[in-house]
Amino acid sequence: MTPNSLFFLLIAIIVIVFLIDSLLDFLNARHYSKKIPNELTDVYPEEEYQKSIAYKKTNYKFKLISSTFSLIIMILFFFIEGFALVDSIARSFSDNPIIIGLIFFGIIMVGSDILSTPATYYQVFVIEEKFGFNKTTVKTFFVDKIKSLIMMVIVGGGLLAVIIWFYQLTGDSFWIYAWVLVSIFTMAMNMFYAKLIVPIFNKQTPLESGELRDTIKAYSKKVGFQLKDIFVIDGSKRSTKANAYFSGFGSEKRITLYDTLIKDLTNEEIVAVLAHEVGHYKKKHVIVNLLLSILLTGLTLWLLSLFITNATLSEALGVQTPSFHIGLIAFGILYSPISEITGLIMNMVSRVFEYQADDYAKDTYNSEALISSLKKLSKNNLSNLTPHPAMVFIHYSHPTLLQRIKNLRK
Repeated sequence: MTPNSLFFLLIAIIVIVFLIDSLLDFLNARHYSKKIPNELTDVYPEEEYQKSIAYKKTNYKFKLISSTFSLIIMILFFFIEGFALVDSIARSFSDNPIIIGLIFFGIIMVGSDILSTPATYYQVFVIEEKFGFNKTTVKTFFVDKIKSLIMMVIVGGGLLAVIIWFYQLTGDSFWIYAWVLVSIFTMAMNMFYAKLIVPIFNKQTPLESGELRDTIKAYSKKVGFQLKDIFVIDGSKRSTKANAYFSGFGSEKRITLYDTLIKDLTNEEIVAVLAHEVGHYKKKHVIVNLLLSILLTGLTLWLLSLFITNATLSEALGVQTPSFHIGLIAFGILYSPISEITGLIMNMVSRVFEYQADDYAKDTYNSEALISSLKKLSKNNLSNLTPHPAMVFIHYSHPTLLQRIKNLRK
């Protein structure tokens, strides 16, 4: 394949992925006003239901505009040989491949962030504010961005530097060493994310003594789940939306409740949600997901090793000097159709796991309490009760509310 034909193939992939996603969004939008199934008629009062439709329509229109803008910018960047320009800037600072790669991606990252910040700001302070979700201050918004940027530089830059170093030392075999490195990093993040990363952005406090903690402890003892920590996170600092999650494994496992969850649900409903999370642990979903992620990373890195030395990748982007960082950009675009397929498969697995965790909560606690909590969370988040089946099949990591209720009441 010639560099010119590969150039247009890359653009075609970007456009096709955009069109498919836009088609799914369009089909999904046509379902917003579809009649609510009988099992879900008690989720929304009529006024709230109309508000949820307005919320979804607003987000749909905004996403269409912002994603179209991003597509135009990306295609323009291709035609003005933007990657070659950034590469030449990076090379003007050093001859070291690692430093060149870090500067290259640093420029790309900062430029992308500058372009995307207005849209993100509008999403938070106009759309989320309008529908009563936003609790973020302007100061918190920009402090979060600065923290995220620093973390990206330290963690992302560090990993990239080591991977490029592996490539310089071992050539095509770099993927093996990179796989080991990323796998260790992934396992460490699974173990210590709640201790190391979350405190940078949120305050976590142990759940205070009282009826809720006693009920959780009693349930944990009943099912043989040795729970070391129960924490409450200040989710209300940024949004009214509620959540709960399980993190870590072994001696480092912990359950984290959003303060908004405690506010919105009864104690019985909260324990039902936790029973679902415990189900993920008991069914080994945490370990399986970790292994699948590691295997997928290995596959991706192996495929990258087959393409990275091909000079055509760099030439297609207008860069005459082949390099790891330019090859990585081109490969990332070529890989996107495969990524869509692997993402679909991972979502299918995830939905099966969600059913299994729901079944565990039903068998060990109370299915109706879980149903009640799911309905409340859907109402408070203005969730879509009638998504298009194609959207669910391709992009949903969880079954729909209706599917989960039917499963819990089987």
